[in-house]
Amino acid sequence: MNLEPRTVDRIIEMAWEDRTPFEAISFQFKLKEQDVIQLMRRELKPSSFRLWRARVQGRATKHLKKRTFDKGRFKCSRQKSISNNSTSKR
Repeated sequence: MNLEPRTVDRIIEMAWEDRTPFEAISFQFKLKEQDVIQLMRRELKPSSFRLWRARVQGRATKHLKKRTFDKGRFKCSRQKSISNNSTSKR
């Protein structure tokens, strides 16, 4: 797997985010969960990798099938609606 440093940084950032599921990473970068784990193991310090693994292990927010809330397409519930190219106002 030969990725640009900028792409690797973005994948790491998405992997650390609690609410970004592995399916979103797969959709955007065509990497399976196991590929992300290998990338994280290779790119992070061992202690950082262990912290990350403990954090995401079994976490419902990192796996769409385990989520109990909206399983829509990777959209935050607080994200503003967009209509006619302008954001909705309060």
